[in-house]
Amino acid sequence: MGVCHKKANGSLAYIEGEILDRAMDAMVTSTGCMKRCDDGPVLVVYPQGDWYGNVDSEEAIDAILDAIEDGGKAEDYLL
Repeated sequence: MGVCHKKANGSLAYIEGEILDRAMDAMVTSTGCMKRCDDGPVLVVYPQGDWYGNVDSEEAIDAILDAIEDGGKAEDYLL
């Protein structure tokens, strides 16, 4: 397993919980290496195709989900 997996440290469960708590119409899928080691963990939002990097904290996840709910982008984390 790569560095991203180690840095994620439970982030997937937090994202899933936040999506449920916020009643967002979204699905979470994990994947293998996305070839952005220095920027990991990485989160990709579809259908927009926005790539977010360094998503290794609840703060980062909240900022991204807040932006999605507001119809925008979390500029601080965009790749």
